[in-house]
Amino acid sequence: MPGNRSSIRNVHFYDPSRPDEPIGGLYLNPSMTRKKFFRLLNIVIHVNGPYSVWLRGADSGHYDIVCNFPGGMILVTDEQCIVRSFSATISKRDRRFREKVRHRDRKCVITGVINPAAYRDVWISFEAAHIFPFSEEELFIRLNYSQYLTNTSEETGTRINSCQNGLLMRSSVRKQFDSYNFAIDPDDDYKITFFAEDIDGVDGRTLDPVCRDPRDENSVVNEFLRWHFRQAVLANVKGSGEPIFESDFPDGSDMVGEILSGPRASERIEAELFSRLNSASPIP
Repeated sequence: MPGNRSSIRNVHFYDPSRPDEPIGGLYLNPSMTRKKFFRLLNIVIHVNGPYSVWLRGADSGHYDIVCNFPGGMILVTDEQCIVRSFSATISKRDRRFREKVRHRDRKCVITGVINPAAYRDVWISFEAAHIFPFSEEELFIRLNYSQYLTNTSEETGTRINSCQNGLLMRSSVRKQFDSYNFAIDPDDDYKITFFAEDIDGVDGRTLDPVCRDPRDENSVVNEFLRWHFRQAVLANVKGSGEPIFESDFPDGSDMVGEILSGPRASERIEAELFSRLNSASPIP
């Protein structure tokens, strides 16, 4: 059964015309500021003019969004977050991506944990994560995101496997990242915003500078971080939130059956198949 993001929310916001139906909400971690709260709101709702946010009662956690002009309308965006694949792929392009991300970061850039075995090329519990998922290569092309890459020495093609689209993380942290449980905000000094229970204590920390040195042509691309941040807001703040998908499929389990019996099944299957079939394709 997929997890429910709204079950832990301690902030809820409403259109006053429907006072009993939240149009969104979030789990409030310490890093959340008033300024960031309004930025999240502006991603998930559209108001045709100025608006105010009013707390219903002291410490209630329930807020009304009030239009400041006659005839104002509050609309919730119909944009959905992209379903990410949890499958690891093994193509030659993936290996090059992994090696370049490891060489640049050499630590978990979220927690700051250094890999002491890096000099032996041992990376147990460290994984190179795509920011813009590999399963969405067609969308990457359609948005022309390769224009933001500065490393001209890397492979040609779509270049979604550029190390500038990757971050090195501890394995458990990487799953949280892929689940949109946290995101990095490049427009707030690269602060980490957690949208769920922060078991690693990283909410409010900043992305490690090792991966974002502006003098390094391999540094992570801000536009990709912005994209992932927006996806995390859509997953966690809009409506009742997106389901939290299962990612632990032991050997012999019916992964396909579990996916097909859950929400957004066709998108999840498509993402998984894309990752697996592309990894099996010969790469020169």
